[in-house]
Amino acid sequence: MKKTLEELETKIKEALREDEIIVDEVSYQKNSGNYNVLSVVLDKVGGIDLDTIVSATNKINPIVDKYDFTDDAYILDVVSKERGEKNE
Repeated sequence: MKKTLEELETKIKEALREDEIIVDEVSYQKNSGNYNVLSVVLDKVGGIDLDTIVSATNKINPIVDKYDFTDDAYILDVVSKERGEKNE
């Protein structure tokens, strides 16, 4: 799975490069509950706002759908680096 996530991260980075958005991390957590989470943590020089997160999500979602890296159901969670650090 690690290699697959690295390949997915590369594709996402390529899609967001022109917007100067930094992909800090892509991770997939299998939870014991009813859901799994594909988390994409983003950053940008000068900070990243909600509109930028929404725009990035609109670019990331079709990549993830096309890449089809797992048969499991999951939630796509695109967050800013600041939010990701607060949740730890």
